[in-house]
Amino acid sequence: SNFNHRAVSRAGAKGLMQLMPQTASALNVDDVFHPNDNIEGGARYLRYLLNLYRGNLTLALAAYNAGEGAVAKYNYAIPPYRETQDYVRRVLSFYEAFSKS
Repeated sequence: SNFNHRAVSRAGAKGLMQLMPQTASALNVDDVFHPNDNIEGGARYLRYLLNLYRGNLTLALAAYNAGEGAVAKYNYAIPPYRETQDYVRRVLSFYEAFSKS
């Protein structure tokens, strides 16, 4: 989203946390373009994924980016999509950097 709360991806993901419409609906996000609603929904989705993958942050991030089906399709590994691999690497790098401070 590049910090644009009105962002819409080519795939249809919306808002700051780039929630797909079906995911936003399942999470009861009222307004995907409202920053608070979107971030809350994205955080709930990430918590769901962390629970689903038993705390495996790498798989949770891969599923957040590419979808749960893609992670399952590739035997519960990061799918071989450049965008997803870059996303997981970038987020883990930020996570490690912020964890140290």
